[in-house]
Amino acid sequence: MEFTAKQIAEFIQGRVEGNENAIVSTFAKIEEGKPGAISFLSNPKYTHYLYETKSSVVLVNDDLQLEKPVSTTLIRVANAYESVAQLLQLYEKMKPRKSGIDPLASIAPTAKVADNCYVGAFAVIGEGAIVGEGSQIYPHAVVGDGVSIGKECVLYPNVTVYQGCKLGNNVTLHAGAVIGSDGFGFAPNADGYDKIPQIGIVVIEDNVEIGANTCIDRSTMGATVIRKGVKLDNLIQVAHNVEIGSNTVMAAQCGVAGSTKVGQWCMFGGQVGMAGHITIADQTHVGAQAGITNTVKAPGQTIIGSPAWDAKGFMKSAAVFRRLPDMYQKINELQRQIEELKSK
Repeated sequence: MEFTAKQIAEFIQGRVEGNENAIVSTFAKIEEGKPGAISFLSNPKYTHYLYETKSSVVLVNDDLQLEKPVSTTLIRVANAYESVAQLLQLYEKMKPRKSGIDPLASIAPTAKVADNCYVGAFAVIGEGAIVGEGSQIYPHAVVGDGVSIGKECVLYPNVTVYQGCKLGNNVTLHAGAVIGSDGFGFAPNADGYDKIPQIGIVVIEDNVEIGANTCIDRSTMGATVIRKGVKLDNLIQVAHNVEIGSNTVMAAQCGVAGSTKVGQWCMFGGQVGMAGHITIADQTHVGAQAGITNTVKAPGQTIIGSPAWDAKGFMKSAAVFRRLPDMYQKINELQRQIEELKSK
């Protein structure tokens, strides 16, 4: 579909500079712009592309100061990044949706699949499972016995949801995600280890998105809980009995050990590791590859390092660490001078 710059500006509450009748029908990165495309500029590092891009329309922040004329039409908005996200969401909603049940799908007689659902070839829906209205189950996905899936959920190919787990509305599980696999529970004995049965479930609340090949383990008892609005990247491990607070986001390869409680609106960089049986306060921001070994009590902190601690203190210490070889030489020299003074 095609839209004019004026129509786009009205939708995102922006202001047009240039040809308000400029037509766009696709998206492009500003450095790869082409006629008929809309791009955006939010990172100052990419500003120089604005003066050479071929895109017909570019979203920019209100406070952008032009250093020279541009050939493209600009739409000024309060936040270009948020505005392009709005447009991409609109574009996604306009794409045709799959519907209907493929004859090669396997649906148990006692399962309930609501209207307007899509179930792809070789997908499996187990006994007593419930799939809410408008949900999409892609090929080779497995919905176990007694699983409950809300409205407008999407399970991409090869997703597995183990028995008894519960998904709210508007939950997206990307390819290969595993929900409800056994928690890592073993009791040592003289001959090895006895498996501790994991009899709990996983509960995922509304508006959660979980990346490809991420694993969320079922609880030993009770539930592992992912609260509403959580966004988990690819290749994340969430262990048994963990609770992740609402609107928390985690980048790829994070790991959360058992029974840890993560607060609301937290942000975790890639490869962050969290020890078990600790609590992370609300609005904690954690730098990439940090190792959190103890409870974070005060909300709103930014921490980094392994073991993780206050980011400012970490950076100051890192600056000293780089100077350690020189400091070591100076200390040795001072020691030598002290010994000489003592000998005299």
